[in-house]
Amino acid sequence: MIAHLKTAGHEVIDHGTHSAESTDYPLYIIPAAEAVARGEAERGIVLGGSGNGEAMAANKVKGVRCALCWNDETAELSRQHNNANVLSIGQRMISIEIALQILDIWLKTPFEGGRHARRINELDVYEQGRGVEGMQSVALE
Repeated sequence: MIAHLKTAGHEVIDHGTHSAESTDYPLYIIPAAEAVARGEAERGIVLGGSGNGEAMAANKVKGVRCALCWNDETAELSRQHNNANVLSIGQRMISIEIALQILDIWLKTPFEGGRHARRINELDVYEQGRGVEGMQSVALE
């Protein structure tokens, strides 16, 4: 996947792991998500067995919208409607060919904005600690 990204002209910051051994994925996923949240990386890609735990870990980081994707449609919609800035893929769930196809779609698909932007803003308001009441005020704008 790193070679594929580099061939496509992307700069890659690799937060590991560098082993096939079982590991505590939050130790690797959270630094990758934090790099996105700080603006050091435009987007992030996290990988794991199912991708579920990795998505959960990434989504603990304020400012991250990590989407677990398993096909073309989930990749496209995660960008169009949710403006996902981190992609999670379960390497035991799909082939490398499908994973690369998802990656390419996810990278090239823009955020649609419009009604979706309001929803992203509502999530941001909640994340800032303003609760559901704050979200409702954004929804009324």
